[in-house]
Amino acid sequence: MHINEQYHNLSLLKNVKHQFIGRDGESYDETEPVLIEHLLDVYVNDRLTMKLICIPEFLTELVLGRLLTEGIIRTSDEVEQIYVCEFGNRVRVMLKNSTDFRIIKSQPSPDSSNYVESTLSCCTGNHILNNYFLTHTEIYPVAPIPWKTSWIFDLADRFSRGMPLHSQTWATHSCFLASEGKLLFQCEDIGRHNALDKAIGYALRHHIDLTKCIVYSSGRIPTDMAAKAIRAGIPILASKASPSAEAIRLADKYQLTLICAARRDRMKQFCGPSPVDGSPNATP
Repeated sequence: MHINEQYHNLSLLKNVKHQFIGRDGESYDETEPVLIEHLLDVYVNDRLTMKLICIPEFLTELVLGRLLTEGIIRTSDEVEQIYVCEFGNRVRVMLKNSTDFRIIKSQPSPDSSNYVESTLSCCTGNHILNNYFLTHTEIYPVAPIPWKTSWIFDLADRFSRGMPLHSQTWATHSCFLASEGKLLFQCEDIGRHNALDKAIGYALRHHIDLTKCIVYSSGRIPTDMAAKAIRAGIPILASKASPSAEAIRLADKYQLTLICAARRDRMKQFCGPSPVDGSPNATP
């Protein structure tokens, strides 16, 4: 995979004036940084395929992750080239063996046991535009791995220390990628879906085995977030926030270990094998 990134150090924040108004009648003018929404057009084999609203960093990782979690690719080996323009608002992706795409990505019938349909819950206005690449490829159960509660608590500790943009704006979601207790990557974005895709894309770009990884998200877990982790083969999805009933059912069906309300002092495990530490039912 050849990557050509032309963009560098694009603006993420803008200082904006506003009037502070307190309940006690206090009022004064002040300035604070706010996020800049960045519109990204993604062309796959010269077809406009996605419009993403994001913050302009880790754009290659975002696109790679989104290609996988939308079922357009299964591995980074299917990508011939990625080009990101100097303004960071256009990405061109060339896939290998693109002439066989329709045959490779055949659509199973909706009653297939491995067919998953979920309602998108992204809050940033992301869109898939070209149904030539819109697939309903089968997804398969993930392979559970032994895990330790200390790994999740360590990620919660790291999250509690703050992230650069969130500390300034309180307007981003975060995602951490870790393996066997080691933090591999951290990122922020306007939407929790983008942040998760960036973490997945980082793993693809750097040839990290996602089947041995944990991702920790700051956002809630509806079905489409759980489906992203399952499609990527990630065995453990943890979140500071809460899941939906449908996401729990999906995680259980596909053997995803789902841990939510993961804070520094507690967590709630909804699906998957018990941890190998800190649990009376754990297996050493």
